[in-house]
Amino acid sequence: MVRLVLFDVDGTLIHTGGAGMKAFARTFAEEFRLADGFERLQFAGRTDLSLVREFLGFHQIPATPQNLDRFFSRYVFWLDHLLRSSRTALCPGVWELLRGLQALPQAPLLGLLTGNIRLGAEIKLRHFALWDVFQTGGFGDDHEERDHIAATVHQRARRILGHPLPGNEVVVIGDTPLDIRCARAIGARALAVATGGASLEELKRHQPDWAVPDLRAITARELAA
Repeated sequence: MVRLVLFDVDGTLIHTGGAGMKAFARTFAEEFRLADGFERLQFAGRTDLSLVREFLGFHQIPATPQNLDRFFSRYVFWLDHLLRSSRTALCPGVWELLRGLQALPQAPLLGLLTGNIRLGAEIKLRHFALWDVFQTGGFGDDHEERDHIAATVHQRARRILGHPLPGNEVVVIGDTPLDIRCARAIGARALAVATGGASLEELKRHQPDWAVPDLRAITARELAA
């Protein structure tokens, strides 16, 4: 029985039309007067904190708590602003799978496992009326490394459910090999979906439990079996 299903955000649930990357670039330019080297950042599967730390490092700027707070307080403003004018889209099959999971006789807890900071994830998902679907989550401001974020949300879910939560009762859904890796870090099963950061062939090489072109290719009952 599956008791917890954790979803990545970007490339798995939604496409923001580049609003997140644009908000990063705008914030670096506005707050730190930095632009050179932005093309070197690889966003897929990364955490917001690791991306900021890496880019500041390109320019020998320390990633102090003050500089991180300075970045993220402005980033969320630009993210909200840019989402309104971006060509956004829900990934195929998202609502069908979510509703199918909610309709199961023993519906699992639905959560997020994302490198986005919590407020960034909320801004993005509220844009699609998705935020309130999820009952728990692990976020980029919980930890810089995705494997640790997975452990954090696993612990939160155990507290909500009030009983042990073996890895075989957890499914992690994501669009990159890093999502598969963090599923394995907590002993969970992995559903890889090729709607974002990696091709179906690349995802299959990392041996997820399921690999699908998009979420229309799997049902809630298949996932929960």
